[in-house]
Parts: sequence; structure tokens; C-alpha cells
Amino acid sequence: MARTLINLPKTAKPGEVVAIKTLLSHPMETGFRPGPDGRILARNIVTEFVCRFEGDEIFRAELFPASSANPYLTFTWVATRSGGFTFTWRGDNGFEQTETAAIAVG
Repeated sequence: MARTLINLPKTAKPGEVVAIKTLLSHPMETGFRPGPDGRILARNIVTEFVCRFEGDEIFRAELFPASSANPYLTFTWVATRSGGFTFTWRGDNGFEQTETAAIAVG
């Protein structure tokens, strides 16, 4: 399991634009670099990130080998109601990590 950091406020006012920041600890190996023995290292990247609010998709990103290690993604959301976010990262070799966070709007 990779380490994640999710930064979003615990509360917001209705209509407020909220910045959501995510960071995933992941090596993002491109599959193009040689290892210490000269052999090409196997590709191991995060290929997709999805954020849902109460089951509705609000943000999606497709990642490629040119993405840096420890991908950092930031996006905004307009606060409409209280609820929970689900953040899911998927990648090579069956990698999948899901985290949750909540916000109170009022």
C-alpha cells in the first residue's frame, strides 16, 4: 500500500471554491531506464486517478510514463453539500489504492 496525502478543508461555505490536493508516494518507473545490471526496469506507473463526491465523478486524470514519481494532483470543486470524497489511483501490475475524506458544507 502506497502512502497518500490528501489536503482539503474540513468545512466550507455553500458556493465556495475548494482546492483539493493529493499526493501519492509511488516510484512511477517508465519502463525505459536501465537498472544497475543494465537490463531495462519493468514499467510501473499509475495510469489513472479518479475523484468522486458521494458517488458522482468530479475529476479524472490519465497519467503517462512522463509523469514524475510521487504524482501530485490538485483541482478545485464548488462546495454544494456535505459529504464524502473517494480518491482512487489505478496503475500497472494491478495497483489500486482508494482513500476517503469528508467535508461539511454549511
